[in-house]
Amino acid sequence: MKGLHQQSSLLSALTKHHIVSSEMVSKISAGFIQQKKPFVRYLVEDNSINAEAIAATLSRSFGYPLIELEDFDTSLVPDGVRNEKLIRKHHALPLFLRGKVLFVAMSDPTNHDALEEIQFNTGFSTELVLANEKALSSCIERVLEADSDALDITDMDTAELAGIDIQDEHQEDDDIGGSDKEDAPIVVYINKILLDAIRKGASDLHFEPYEKSFRIRFRIDGILTEVAKPPVSLASRMAARLKVMSKLDIAERRVPQDGRIKLALSKKKSIDFRVSTLPTMWGEKVVMRILDSSSAMLGIEMLGYAPEQKKIYMDALAQPQGMILVTGPTGSGKTVSLYTGLNILNTEERNISTAEDPVEINLEGINQVQINTRAGLTFPSALRSFLRQDPDIVMVGEIRDLETAEIAIKAAQTGHLVLSTLHTNSAAETLTRLLNMGVPSYNVASSVTIIIAQRLARRLCVKCKAPEHIPDNELLAQGFLAEQLTNMTLYKPVGCEACTGGYKGRVGVYEVIKISETTANLIMTGANSLDIAAQCQREGYNNLRQSGLEKAALGVTSLEEINRVTSS
Repeated sequence: MKGLHQQSSLLSALTKHHIVSSEMVSKISAGFIQQKKPFVRYLVEDNSINAEAIAATLSRSFGYPLIELEDFDTSLVPDGVRNEKLIRKHHALPLFLRGKVLFVAMSDPTNHDALEEIQFNTGFSTELVLANEKALSSCIERVLEADSDALDITDMDTAELAGIDIQDEHQEDDDIGGSDKEDAPIVVYINKILLDAIRKGASDLHFEPYEKSFRIRFRIDGILTEVAKPPVSLASRMAARLKVMSKLDIAERRVPQDGRIKLALSKKKSIDFRVSTLPTMWGEKVVMRILDSSSAMLGIEMLGYAPEQKKIYMDALAQPQGMILVTGPTGSGKTVSLYTGLNILNTEERNISTAEDPVEINLEGINQVQINTRAGLTFPSALRSFLRQDPDIVMVGEIRDLETAEIAIKAAQTGHLVLSTLHTNSAAETLTRLLNMGVPSYNVASSVTIIIAQRLARRLCVKCKAPEHIPDNELLAQGFLAEQLTNMTLYKPVGCEACTGGYKGRVGVYEVIKISETTANLIMTGANSLDIAAQCQREGYNNLRQSGLEKAALGVTSLEEINRVTSS
């Protein structure tokens, strides 16, 4: 009863100030009962109500001060009050001390239980300050991640670097490699390289031997950058060390091999690496992909969907059946998009199974199957097994052939929600790719719910980006609309100590298409991708280029970067 009273008082305040319409009240109240999340988060995530408007309204209505947390210095949070269990339980973040008073940021001013429990556990008096729900969630993750990742390789000595806990994917605890005194420097050096890649936010590491040189490159924000040139004489020893760490056959140098490494940074934080070796003329090239499960926990708000695109995706996830397809080149963030959706769907009431090659993100509560073609475990065989396991939701890592496509579509037509990926350049081409595989047009038209085409663009560094003047006629030629040019400021990269070449992080650029009745009829009549794309434009869906230009107009990225990741 107490929770319902708090919910009612919040809704009353938001309705009074027209943040929530009176027509939505009963829908929100009924929907919240089935949710397992704080009420304000439910309003923002499930009902797309503006987080800033909610915070400002509740601040006026309940009389609590409003704090901006976007640029909050997380080092101000006292060490003695960083109780992760309490912070996550109440979605409340202790910020700083003023004498004996601890100021606590929350998005829900009615959650007095949180203040009382934090006061009891810390011994300080507590004062509530209101925060924007999105900014609060982001700040909480920054604080807890800083605690988990409190590992600075620049301050580590040789003994500490050599002692990093490295395990294989089966969590064996035996000490792997580095026992010989001769190899100790290699062990330390590779540990340092791996930690440096994590600290810099790299997605891939390349160890590349040549006739007279050996280089190590990191892929940071989608761009490969050389970070070291060790002596070429160390190439074979470093490759051997990486193969030992990933449980590969160090004596086999003639064929490619694949493995995994688990790097335990602390008791709370571990990172997986997917390892691939390739014999070349001058030795074995080793490429490592960093697999961070926390990327699936970012939340859909962090991925860069426009509000209308996010709504289409969320509505499709709420459907009991149908097919959601995500398309784009390798490295465009398809897996993160799918797993963000799966994380939203991952509840006690649902049975979720995935077939992947390889499994990149580990998510508890989801039955993940690693495809093993040599052993006879293929996408079609895994899918057939799923359908005998009482599934609600099925995720197929990639639709590569007609057999996989047919089984996935059959599942989508028989009461299951199916998520999968294809490698095509646009949403319209995804439909024609299925048709070219041999899938009957009526099956495509009746099963596919939405298609998401995506790319990843580098974000401009907020600390050093600078305005860029481009003539209006050039902007129009690039694809901007005349009405966009009014009061629009474009920015260019500059570069500073906080970023890499003027960019820091990446943001998704999306084309999200809902299959309408008209589009379905076009598919049925065998229309080509150009006809389907033209219909999507008539229905008001932005293509990748238009979505990218909107990101540039908002100052999130540069026009140069949009030209790099989309066709002009």
